[in-house]
Amino acid sequence: MLELETPLTAAMAIASVAGLVADRAVGDPRRGHPVAAFGAAAEKLESVAYRPSRAAGAAYAAGLVCSSASVAALADRMLRRAPRCRTFFATAVMWSVLGGRSLERHARDLASAVRRDDLDGARALAPALVGRDPADLDATELCRAAVESVAENTADAVVGPLVWAALAGPAGAVAYRAANTLDAMVGHRSARYESFGWAAARLDDVLTWFPARTAALLAVALAPCADGDVGRAAVTLWRDGRRHPSPNAGRLESVFAGVLGVSLGGRNVYGGKVHDRPRLGDGPPPGPDDVERAVRLSGLVGWAAAGLCALVAGRCRP
Repeated sequence: MLELETPLTAAMAIASVAGLVADRAVGDPRRGHPVAAFGAAAEKLESVAYRPSRAAGAAYAAGLVCSSASVAALADRMLRRAPRCRTFFATAVMWSVLGGRSLERHARDLASAVRRDDLDGARALAPALVGRDPADLDATELCRAAVESVAENTADAVVGPLVWAALAGPAGAVAYRAANTLDAMVGHRSARYESFGWAAARLDDVLTWFPARTAALLAVALAPCADGDVGRAAVTLWRDGRRHPSPNAGRLESVFAGVLGVSLGGRNVYGGKVHDRPRLGDGPPPGPDDVERAVRLSGLVGWAAAGLCALVAGRCRP
């Protein structure tokens, strides 16, 4: 008998690649971005739900992540007997949750400004990439910030959504992006969010654990494509990955440091508070050319992850 339904995994196998192609070709929509709409809704809810307690923060994060994932799951279920529409929906979801092109554009713009010795312009671009205070950053520190952001967000904005889409379909991709967005909004350690943002930060850590390590291993394998050395990348990942206070960002930053042959880490200022990060890698500080190589490596890791996730989705039955 002719099967009327396209398996979830078959739709996601196509959507994983098609969504990445759309992100690379078009980038984020300038208006009506679903992630921006989610952020606006989360901000409004926070004004009502905020309490300086972990319980309130957990309820806030769970409600937003679960409701977003439920909408995506319901839409996917309603389209099961319309295979083309279902695949189009899954592709649209992937396009909306992937952010590789925007990340790379911001990094390249910053590198170009540093190369022109336009440090004021580079500092103005920095908040699109990092949360640290850019006012006192020199050329070297601006490039370090860009490389670290590209490295960390290779998991957050590219590999994470692809992995969770392969594992749990559109609902998985949406849940991951929702958790990651909440972590960026309330997951940082400050007087206001130390308790309220705890659940969002821990949820993002858990969901990113596997994607971060997948991305790190892919970066090791692809090191020669970014003029790097596989052995040095692997050694730096193994030796330095666990030094970083983040269980996931440290893996990506260390492997990028190893591939690029640079040193990352150092003193960062967030909201007037100084945070000393451990040194990752053995080389000199990064420059504009290293930012360009980091962007190239991030893009290659994204394509490799999309191919792997499409293969897994296409071979596994729901």
